[in-house]
Amino acid sequence: MILYDYVLSPDCYKVRLLAALTGANITLRPVDFHPGAEHRKPEFLMLNPAGTIPVMQDGGLILTDSSAILTYVAAKAGPEWLGDDDAVMRARVAQWLAFAQRLSASIGKARTHDMLQKPADIDACRAAGIQCLREIEESLVEQGLRDAHFLAGNRPTLADIACFPHAMLAPDGGISVDPYPSIRLWTRRLRALPGFIEMPGIHRLHDLKPEPTGKGE
Repeated sequence: MILYDYVLSPDCYKVRLLAALTGANITLRPVDFHPGAEHRKPEFLMLNPAGTIPVMQDGGLILTDSSAILTYVAAKAGPEWLGDDDAVMRARVAQWLAFAQRLSASIGKARTHDMLQKPADIDACRAAGIQCLREIEESLVEQGLRDAHFLAGNRPTLADIACFPHAMLAPDGGISVDPYPSIRLWTRRLRALPGFIEMPGIHRLHDLKPEPTGKGE
């Protein structure tokens, strides 16, 4: 499996993280997204006419959507990450994979606006990003009441992998995660998983603070 990768892309990082957690064998093909704009060049557009990353190629199969790539890698290397314990968990995973697109369209755009000077309605992006973080926080609180501390159940799934990067990169777009203790506890659980790998830009500032307390515990 070849992953066309940009090291600072949250969507690319999702795939690298899942591969590390499952032991999937992927080959990284770096893409000069910025400043080289390699994703807009004819050679790349032949692979993915949309000019987006990540792209995964496995033989004759080409996947250009991060959720589809995560599903494919999980099916091949770690089926337990698909969340197939029961119909409820499977549906929750699917719902969070869709929700991750909202994170990309809000927090992701705010981040590229602030870091790469990409045009965006920054106030609208930040407002939408804050709403997304509030929804994640509320869901994690509800999960905690069921003694389940991950997004789709009592163990990590693709739901967590899909939402983790943008949630942690929110400060790059001017959105603080300080008000969300359940999110902070959730990210610590994910970081504690065997095989977890870091992404440049996702720092451990919150690990230097006292353990969050309250409903999220």
